[in-house]
Formats: sequence, C-alpha cells, structure tokens
Amino acid sequence: MARLARPFDQLARRYDVIVVGSGYGGGVAASRLARAGKRVCVLERGREFLTGEFPARFPEFRAEMQVTGRRTSFGKPTGLYDLRIGDDMHVLVACGLGGGSLVNAGVALRPDARVFRDQAWPGQLVQDGLLDEGFARAARWLRPARHERGRAMSKFKALDCASAALGKAPIVPPVAVSFEANVNPAGIAQPACTLCGDCCAGCNVGAKNTVALTYLPDAVQHGAEIFTEIRVSDVLHQPDGAWRVTAEHLAGERTRDGPQEAVIEAGMVILAAGTLGSTEILLRSREKGLSLSDRLGHRFSANGDIIAFGYGAKQPVNAIGIGHPSKIEGFEVGAAVTGQIDIEDAETLANEIRIQEGAMPSAMAPVLPVMFVPNGRLLGALSALVNGVYKGPLASLQTFFAVSHDAAAGRFHLQDDRLVLSWPGAKDQPVYQRLDKALSALVQKAGGDYVKNPLAGSVMGHQPATAHPLGGAGMGRECHDGVVDHKGRVFDARVGRGSTDVHAGLYVIDGSVIPRSLGVNPLLTITALAERTLIHMARDLGLQIDDASRWSGAPATPRSPVS
Repeated sequence: MARLARPFDQLARRYDVIVVGSGYGGGVAASRLARAGKRVCVLERGREFLTGEFPARFPEFRAEMQVTGRRTSFGKPTGLYDLRIGDDMHVLVACGLGGGSLVNAGVALRPDARVFRDQAWPGQLVQDGLLDEGFARAARWLRPARHERGRAMSKFKALDCASAALGKAPIVPPVAVSFEANVNPAGIAQPACTLCGDCCAGCNVGAKNTVALTYLPDAVQHGAEIFTEIRVSDVLHQPDGAWRVTAEHLAGERTRDGPQEAVIEAGMVILAAGTLGSTEILLRSREKGLSLSDRLGHRFSANGDIIAFGYGAKQPVNAIGIGHPSKIEGFEVGAAVTGQIDIEDAETLANEIRIQEGAMPSAMAPVLPVMFVPNGRLLGALSALVNGVYKGPLASLQTFFAVSHDAAAGRFHLQDDRLVLSWPGAKDQPVYQRLDKALSALVQKAGGDYVKNPLAGSVMGHQPATAHPLGGAGMGRECHDGVVDHKGRVFDARVGRGSTDVHAGLYVIDGSVIPRSLGVNPLLTITALAERTLIHMARDLGLQIDDASRWSGAPATPRSPVS
C-alpha cells in the first residue's frame, strides 16, 4: 500500500515552503501552495495511519496513548492520542498525519455570527468578505453531511426522549463523514459509512472525510513532500532572509549527543502544529532570539468543552462502537455524533450550549467497566464484564460532548523546555456550572446517574479537560494585542518596527490563532480561516491558487491514497 509520507533520508535541505503540522490548517496550506507551483515540505510529529491501521483492540489503543504531565509521563512520543495532564486543565490532541481530523467526531458547524463580531478579532476578518468564501471552500472539501437515518439510531432516540428536560428537541448535525460511496475532490474513492461508531478512534472504513483523505493527497498529487515522525523545535530568521527550521527525527537512531537532528531552510514557514504545537515552537523560538509579541501564550480557550456520561439510563442507548470489521453483526451505532441539542440565547452569547450525544470507540470497550468502578458501581461493572458492554448496564451508557463559551483566560509558558498551561480557577468557570446543570437534567430524565468524570480518582483528578484547545498565538490588530494579523502573518516586535509590521514569510495557520471560544466544534472554522489566509496569500504574492478538483485517472482508495 502506497503512503503519502516519504522516508526521512529523502528530506532535502531547502524548500520554497515548510509546513509544520498536517491538520486542517497544514493540510489547506500544503494543498494550495503545492497547487501554486511551490516546492512544499510538510513535517508531521506523528505517524501515518492508512485506513485499516487505526487501533481496533484495547492493547492497540493503549499502545497509542502518550500521556505527559508534571508528575506523569508514559507512552511513545508518536502515540496517536496525546494527553497533556495539567494542574488546572487537561488537554487531549491527536498526533498523526492528518492531525485532529483523524480522531475527532467530525462535527462541522459554523459559529454564531456574534462570535466574529467580538473585539478579540481584528476587524478585517469580517470586513473583507473572504470569511464566507473560506467557509464555502472548507465545505466543498470536507463535505459535511447530515445522516438521513440519524434519527433511527438508538443513541439519538435516547437523547430525544431525554430532551424534554431542556425543552429542546435534538437535530441531526452535519458531520464530515461520507454516508454514501463517492469520489472526493482529491480523487479518493471513499466507501459509505458503516455506522460502526468508531470515528473517535480513527476510521478503519475510510468514510470519514479527514485531512489525510482530502487536502494531503491533493498536496502530494501536486508535488508536496511529506515527512512524518519529525518534531520541530524552533524557527529562526537567517541573515539571508531565509527561515531555518530545527527538528529531530523521532524514529531515527539516537546519537551520543541525542536524537538525530534535521536543519531545513525555506523562504516561507507555516506553523500549523495545532494550538499546543505552534505555541510551543514560537515560545522556544522567542527564547532563541526571534522577536515576537508579548501576547504569545495568552488567551488560551478550552472552547467551553466537557465530556461526561450518563450511567444507568432506562432504555438502551447502544453508544459503544462495534468497529470495522464489525464485532456484532446487524448492530448499528451511527456516526460518533448523530444528535445535537442547541441551547440558544439571543441576548447573551456566552449562555449558548451545543450538547451532542457521542459514542465510545470499540477499542475502549474492555476497559469501560473498570472506568465506572470508582463511582461505586462495582456490581454494574461486574455485570458488564460478564455480559459484555453491548448488553447489561453499559448498553445504556450515554456519552455527551458539549461545547459552549469560556473566558479564554488560560496562558502557556515554557518550563524546563516543556509547554505548560496555567489557568488558576479554570474549573470554577461559570460555563461548567451551566453544562453540569443541563447534562444532569438530561441524564435524570433518562433515569440514569450523571458521571462528570469516571476517572476523577486517578491521575485525572477533578480538573476540566478539553479536546478543542484554541488560542496561544491569537489574531490581533497589532502586536500589542495579538501574535498574528488577520492574514496569519506573525507580528515583528523588534524595537523600531511598527506595531503592524510582520516577519516576512512566517505564518501561523491553525487553532492557535483563534483568540476566543467558538461555541461549536472548531474544525470547520479552522479550515475556513486557513482557506481565507491562502486566498490573501495568493493575492499578496501573486500566486495562482484555486480549490477545484483536479484529479485525473482512476480514483485511489483510502487504503492506498497515492499510487
């Protein structure tokens, strides 16, 4: 099976463009600049997973966990599921070619218009009209769809019955999943979703519209070179105007002095390593002399996230994935998210909530009974061990994903050369009280018990957790209130420079540029902002960039994206 990534020994010393990271922002940048004729190099910290290679059993799932914190650290540095344990908040991100698209639920929503009218954003963002075009292009490539049979899924029905507690009936939200077989804009023949529910562990069907099956294959078809298992340390400006990227090869042999190092140069560098990755690279670059805004590391938002459970509902929920190939014949779970309740507030944006029913991946099924033992449910857990998770108590387990709005008051800094998030009092944010109240009402209506965190007695503690980290290198009008401008260009804070001057050729294009909560799952917004940035870049630099489908010849399959 052909892969997108190349062997490390093919990495050149110089490119026109280096893209660090391969999620929604990096994928857009690589595709569009390769189409413009640039020699593009993509550097990804994680590994490449072809369809069919994602964890299907618990031992595989456990082997892909990397956990780091001040007191805890285990797992390989290229593990797919990257959990950062913090004193104030935990953050879960993906580590792999395709970034967060590999393991998210794929919910593709556009934020309320009031979000972009917030003074946290530079005014140009909504003034030039290109944000709408960015969303249009993102939708053409990620192709969000509503499952026509979504309301027939057991977990949707359970949410529908419980929704009376909030007085709001659920809807079927759009998700970046192909529910019918198709050939996508990158020329990949994707099969229809099998409704296995394993979206959040990695789609082994090939039906999920990830960056690895859309933007990245398109980038490679237009000449981009992709390299995996490479961790970037810093980015520095050279006297000749080029940018030098210093990185280490995580899969290479260690020398006496440490990991195998790579030094690459380019006229343009695009940081797209995610909120944590890009902010860390910039912080380390500033320590080595790159002049950046004092706002670097500020305005971290958890996007008002919460993941919680309802245990013991009266009716079957069937919200545990069955995998592919299916572990149970004739059983349908649905996409990871099939139903959503919108709690809207025309007067106060911060009060708005999106509550989504979710599905736990099949690879986690063996450990689910153990997760609920600390909550005094030993008998139920033993019953689940005997009967399996598809019968008995865990058949009525409800999983909830919810997003809202927080104060975006977290802050990143480096400690012993490691990224640390500080947000004293984060767990006391009003958003969590609102979420707890709403979710408790739903679970009570379903006849179950609300379980905010089944791992509270472990290393997880009682801190909130997010899978939608935003900010750290936020947009601003000038370097005194932001790290990048509305085009993603990094402000130059050297003495004597103007407050809106930028470092030529240095961009940030990912969730780190978003200076506040969105109140919806961020994938569509990150992609739209990336498309908008590339439209501006094309105009500024005189490049020819479009988003039309250009593939020719026989379609490739998800298991071998490029022949």
